[in-house]
Amino acid sequence: MKPHAKFTNHLLLTVFSVLMLYPVIWWIGASLKTTAELTSPSLWPATPMWENYTKGWSFSGEYTFTHFFGNTLLMELGNVTGGVLTAAIVAYGFGRLRFKLRGFWFSVLLLTMMLPGQVTVVPQYILFNKLGFVDSYVPLVLPHFFGGGAFFIFLLVQFIRGIPRELDEAAKIDGASVYGIFLRIIFPLVKPALVTVAIFTFIWSWDDFFAQVLYLSSIDKFTVGLALRMFIDQFDIQWGQLLAMSLLSVVPSVAIFFFAQKYFVEGIATTGLKG
Repeated sequence: MKPHAKFTNHLLLTVFSVLMLYPVIWWIGASLKTTAELTSPSLWPATPMWENYTKGWSFSGEYTFTHFFGNTLLMELGNVTGGVLTAAIVAYGFGRLRFKLRGFWFSVLLLTMMLPGQVTVVPQYILFNKLGFVDSYVPLVLPHFFGGGAFFIFLLVQFIRGIPRELDEAAKIDGASVYGIFLRIIFPLVKPALVTVAIFTFIWSWDDFFAQVLYLSSIDKFTVGLALRMFIDQFDIQWGQLLAMSLLSVVPSVAIFFFAQKYFVEGIATTGLKG
């Protein structure tokens, strides 16, 4: 590449990076401002209000964001565990086992990806309400223990199909059962795809405000998203504290993505090459 072309590319990337990061920079600066300063054109306040973070974290005398983050992380532990394990098991069945109507049921699975989530909201709510699970984490966690989602199953099936079957045959010769092949051969080899499933499950369920506000009504069970909504319910909205806590609420998702970025990119790239 010619020097001037390389310089132009780097300049364009820098400009677009700044444009993409500008809202985040404004967000950080606004979290340190008073409510009156939010309309100021300056990105950084003259006197940063670091107490927005301490006061926002304390929230009220009874509940703090330590409690809300604990609730959310506990829910996410169940979601990620259930989503990864069950998606891997179902994908192993479609990708390796031979049974009648396998192609038909796999097609039905893919068709569910075209079904809008809004269609199932009412029947799911009626079912969980009759079972007495409303105002608990069961409606938010339990669905992840039934396959984890058609998209994740499809992702793992494509990955599993790229693993040589000779490994299965060698394991069978050594006396491994179907379950042994899954646990000792398939499961370790699909780790990049499993990390991808875990990241998507964590981020999507962390941001699923609609399901949380639908099923949770007790403040002691509120997640971070519902706690942020309570800032807006106040008569005198403390926008600086709200922005500070909303900024902290995205830290877990961003941190998990960066720490697992290597496996995430590998999982996406290699899955796209599987036949």
